[in-house]
Amino acid sequence: MPSGDGGRRLSTADGVVYAAGAVVWRRIGDDVQVLVIHRTQHKDFSLPKGKLDPGEALPQTAVREVFEETGLRVFLGTPLGAVEYPIPNGRTKEVHYWAAEATKKAVAESTFTPNKEVDGLDWLPIPTALALLTYASDIDVLQLFADQLDRGVERTFALIVLRHGKAVQPYEWDGPDASRPLKPRGRRQAGAIVPTLETFGPRVLISSTATRCIETLQPTAEALGLEIRTTAGISQDAYEEHGGSVRDIVERRIERRKTAVLCSHSPVLPEILHEIAVLTETRSALRLTRAGMLSPAEFTVVHLSADDPTLGIAAIETHSPKE
Repeated sequence: MPSGDGGRRLSTADGVVYAAGAVVWRRIGDDVQVLVIHRTQHKDFSLPKGKLDPGEALPQTAVREVFEETGLRVFLGTPLGAVEYPIPNGRTKEVHYWAAEATKKAVAESTFTPNKEVDGLDWLPIPTALALLTYASDIDVLQLFADQLDRGVERTFALIVLRHGKAVQPYEWDGPDASRPLKPRGRRQAGAIVPTLETFGPRVLISSTATRCIETLQPTAEALGLEIRTTAGISQDAYEEHGGSVRDIVERRIERRKTAVLCSHSPVLPEILHEIAVLTETRSALRLTRAGMLSPAEFTVVHLSADDPTLGIAAIETHSPKE
């Protein structure tokens, strides 16, 4: 299910007010509960959400708004699509949603106190929440999450397939191809993608041995306090020479079930996505072609079930740097 902003420059100039939020959920024993907030001024029951700030990507908005309205720090899971509805000023509001698990640590560290915007929140079973929510659009989004729960894909991890930023061209470089660095624009792109990558909670950063890939991941590594693991297995040189070791690398990442970023090259990206599809027994593998056709510093987030990756790809979304 493709989602996300797809790299569009979002603003209110087109008559649309963009917003984002999340179905925040937790598991208590065998039961799943979702978070519903009560808004003070509107006197309604809704899912946490809010308007896009200038310069933000929608995933950033979703994470920020969840924290501001509930005090919970979450990472995003699968996208749940978007809803549109008219607002009083004659414009249309478009709200994008993700699933977001609230860990025990996040709940324990929540800083929520009733305030002039949100005066209460409740953890509720899904049927109770569906009956309580004020708006049909929120009900539709929560029902989509309930459908994911029925399929066993509520708890997920992601493989994030990233193309390196804009690099010095081969005709501009005298050294080996693998040593080509990023251009100034590529360095800006590498910094611009950090806030969006952070929303998905990467725990592992893997890069081709090429300088342009390592430099693309460097700002993210510094922001997250992670080291960059390099491998020739997803390098362009190895891929063009003997195919590299894409399957082995992807298989290991799926076995580990930790959200990871794999930074590679344009010719290699479709193969990485193909192997993800094959190894997770995703039937619609041929539909991944577009997800691998990325511009510099674009990335595709492939969401997989943490309980059983062989259930297939749960969702896919693609994002671009906000330059």
